[in-house]
Amino acid sequence: MTTTIPASRLPAQIQFDDNSLLPPLFGERDQHLDRIERQLGVSLIPRGNLVAIGGSASAIELARIVLRGLYERLKRGLPLDLAEVDAALRLAQAQAAEDTATLPLLAEPASIRTRKRQISARTVAQGDYIRALRDHSLVFGLGPAGTGKTYLAVAAAVDMLMTGQVQRIILSRPAVEAGERLGFLPGDLKEKVDPYLRPLYDALHDMLPADQILKRLANGDIEVAPLAFMRGRTLSNAFVILDEAQNTTPVQMKMFLTRLGEGARMAVTGDLSQIDLPRGTRSGLTDALETLDGVEGIGTIRFTETDVVRHPLVMRIVHAYEARDRARRQPGPAAEGEAAAPDSA
Repeated sequence: MTTTIPASRLPAQIQFDDNSLLPPLFGERDQHLDRIERQLGVSLIPRGNLVAIGGSASAIELARIVLRGLYERLKRGLPLDLAEVDAALRLAQAQAAEDTATLPLLAEPASIRTRKRQISARTVAQGDYIRALRDHSLVFGLGPAGTGKTYLAVAAAVDMLMTGQVQRIILSRPAVEAGERLGFLPGDLKEKVDPYLRPLYDALHDMLPADQILKRLANGDIEVAPLAFMRGRTLSNAFVILDEAQNTTPVQMKMFLTRLGEGARMAVTGDLSQIDLPRGTRSGLTDALETLDGVEGIGTIRFTETDVVRHPLVMRIVHAYEARDRARRQPGPAAEGEAAAPDSA
């Protein structure tokens, strides 16, 4: 008896014209192909310069898009690892859901070039964020940890400094854990504030050689300072980043935003689910978003848990916390007649 295979499950194939690119495309021990199989529910069988693809019609098409996009990336001389494969999968699935063209976005995503590396968008929102940082004088980047808000802002700042679009970079954070009162900490001013600004230094070291960072810190091309030190200044021809902005007060946020000078850019990043201000204190980030809603020249990009690009476990952690917070905001049968528990974030 002959078994008829449904047309929707018939294998398809994709052909590549440069065999030298196939080992990095497939990955060590075909780990890239394995990741695509697991994520899309397809089978991928390499045969010379062909890859046979089995699965549903929609999954086969997604696999084609991902493989072709990754291959085009290699043709352009860009590196490829599992993180980039995961990024390609996210982009393809997001674009398919919106029924828009995907291959150009995968083959040539929005990117930023720094002295040490080229950084490409790994989600649709990251691509929107990179474009917003280029096109707007003030950009708000909002969302959970691991979405690249600060990292991409620092990368954009370094790129603009290297290309002469700005003359200096200013990185700032509110030292909220010490209530901006740093005197009790040991050491000089730099030693007091460095623990709060360390994430910004870490991002810089991914963009520039260490000797360049030291040189530019010494001559003032790069400045890292707590938010309290911004008062009274006019920041011209600079790329200014305010990180952890959810921990500002409305007065601090207004002070910071009004520092914007001629030829300057600002990026304000924050996660409204991680506010560390004293209970009852309104976040300056929340206040600014409400006050400036609709103001021309401001870009606002909102990231979600699907944009987390750290370890896969981080996405699941963020999802678990957000699910808990949503449940707290919805009174259950046991809480009938009582107010919902306040959101600790």
